[in-house]
Amino acid sequence: MKINETTHTSIWYDKDQNKIFYIDQTLLPWELKIRELGSLDDTVRAVRNMEVRGAPLIGVTAAFGMWLAAVGGHNIEDAARMLLATRPTAVNLQWAVNKMLEDFHSRGLSADSRVSEKHKIKIKTLNAALEIRDLEISCSKSIGENGLHLIENLAKKKNGKPVNILTHCNAGWLACVEWGTATAPIYMAHDKGIPVHVWVDETRPRNQGAKLTAFELGAHGVPYTLIPDNTGGHLMQEGMVDMVIVGCDRVAANGDVANKIGTYLKALAAKDNNIPFYVAMPYSSYDPDTPTGKDIPIEERDPDEVRIVDGERLTGNGEQGTVNGDRLTGNGERGSLIGVAIVPEGTPVANYGFDITPARLVSGYITEKGLRRDAS
Repeated sequence: MKINETTHTSIWYDKDQNKIFYIDQTLLPWELKIRELGSLDDTVRAVRNMEVRGAPLIGVTAAFGMWLAAVGGHNIEDAARMLLATRPTAVNLQWAVNKMLEDFHSRGLSADSRVSEKHKIKIKTLNAALEIRDLEISCSKSIGENGLHLIENLAKKKNGKPVNILTHCNAGWLACVEWGTATAPIYMAHDKGIPVHVWVDETRPRNQGAKLTAFELGAHGVPYTLIPDNTGGHLMQEGMVDMVIVGCDRVAANGDVANKIGTYLKALAAKDNNIPFYVAMPYSSYDPDTPTGKDIPIEERDPDEVRIVDGERLTGNGEQGTVNGDRLTGNGERGSLIGVAIVPEGTPVANYGFDITPARLVSGYITEKGLRRDAS
């Protein structure tokens, strides 16, 4: 996908340099920062700190992390445990790590990667990681093609008016590698000339919708409007939403969906207003070993994600001030990136990263294998 007319993916292997690079998403939309993924420790930090995020991308990053662990001489089983501990909800992480472990074992490589094995590891296991990356790209594209038909059918009823789509969090190419999951049908519809408009939930507390989805859609030229998280129900009541498409971090065997906190409320509102609610689901996010949503671990994150909002300081009062120790002038220009506390000091916080949407609220699952009415 494109940023300023330049094609980007969220993570890639540079063959000439023999290095992995990724976009640090914590700095978007203000700075496009490319970082090197150079070691297992880099990988653990990038995933835990959400420099990379989104279930498919986490899986791809972990696959590269397993390769880097082997090249760095780490015990492969220990590396797997370190990576699996970073983000417990997204099953893509477990899926990718297990595929890499299977590749190691199938090639007869020892858990302790010796220096003498490095050449073999570099060639064979890097290819395994690249295959996982290519698979996620292919799945996202197929999800886009299979979801496109849903938008096309709605467009026929709109008589030239835009199809209004609501989405929650970021399930775009930044969360995958290319295309995205929930956004893939939207991009394809837009590229085909079908009028679409996207309602973008801000998605507190980390504001991935405001920062990332809005950034993506704007860069690609897709019309969108940012809304506070609690606005979706009102829009549905007023007939301003034609469909909801969200991504997922894990889908249980019975079809229950774990996705960014707040998804469940959107599904309830959609059901009450007879609006189709679709989940874009690559099968790397489907977990047949987890019976129901009640069995999915829900990640609890740092309370400061709720207490503090980060952003770009806007000046304009004509006076000088001090922010984070830097002198800024009030000349109406943009200033440095800062964090701002929005609650009284010492406020207790509950910061659940995900919630569970029951399968009964899901109209269908848009997968690489087609539109499914159940998840299996």
